[in-house]
Amino acid sequence: MVMHPSALALVLLAVAIPSYALADGVVQKRMTPADKTRLENYEQTREAALKEAEAGDPAAIRTLDTVLSKPPVAFSDQDLTGNWRCRTIKIGGDTKLIVYDWFKCRVTDDGSGWQLTKSTGSQRTEGRLYDDGEKRAIYLGSFHVADEPIKPYGSGPKTDQVGYAFRSGPDKWRIEFPAPYYESKLDILELTR
Repeated sequence: MVMHPSALALVLLAVAIPSYALADGVVQKRMTPADKTRLENYEQTREAALKEAEAGDPAAIRTLDTVLSKPPVAFSDQDLTGNWRCRTIKIGGDTKLIVYDWFKCRVTDDGSGWQLTKSTGSQRTEGRLYDDGEKRAIYLGSFHVADEPIKPYGSGPKTDQVGYAFRSGPDKWRIEFPAPYYESKLDILELTR
């Protein structure tokens, strides 16, 4: 079979661009029941957290508004591999609204999808992104404190993390973690380079 040159170019482009793991049922099989529930309640959790954030510091509110102001764009035309600056924004719960300083994150691709590692700061994460449509991905990861060993995803509610990832520009994306185990109602990990 001979492929038309433009079809061949599209196939080669698709193979050349590293991507996140496809959501062909793998993510649903791996995800814990508790994390499925967190994603099912994502919209309500997010809304409640953002309502509580309105009582936060005005500068932090402006930062949060900036992070959330741009509409999501597609992941498919972007290679996320490489080094990133990242910071956590804790929203709702005990904290109301806190924007932390920038730390280091890195995205790698092992051939089956993008893996994220937050390598500095006291609270860290390591996990994988799974396709969840053109403009959203699912992150399954493991939380750990800097000097603790990393437990694999599925080790329990204190370390398991789940969230939705969104791109908002060529060098900006974020993961929104609904109902994290510690401190807040919603955590956002903002990444930029």
